[in-house]
Amino acid sequence: MIVDRAVYRHGVREPCGDLSDELDALRQTSSDGFLWIGLKDPSDAEFAHVQQELALHPLAVEDAVKGNQRSKLEVYDDSVFVAMRPLHYTDSTSQVETGELMIFLGAHFVVTVRRGDAGPLASVR
Repeated sequence: MIVDRAVYRHGVREPCGDLSDELDALRQTSSDGFLWIGLKDPSDAEFAHVQQELALHPLAVEDAVKGNQRSKLEVYDDSVFVAMRPLHYTDSTSQVETGELMIFLGAHFVVTVRRGDAGPLASVR
């Protein structure tokens, strides 16, 4: 599911329209702005749409769709892919929950893909 999508310009969050249009506008200006798309347990169709619009590297997309990746950082021609395993400790039960967070970074965009409940990003956004 697409949890959130927004454009950030000069530290200010703005609504996001069509992904292609927003990204084109950001790339045509010398703005420090970027597009952030947040996905949680995305369907193949949702991810395919984002991949097509942002031209994400197919190997990184395969890792994000398949999940269960080891922590890593991979650099492609025009983007970076990061896979992390956030942890959440519950004091009352001494339980440790793990999640999975994958990040795509490119020219004027960030895509985050979360699996599981550990590592929510609402406070970061």
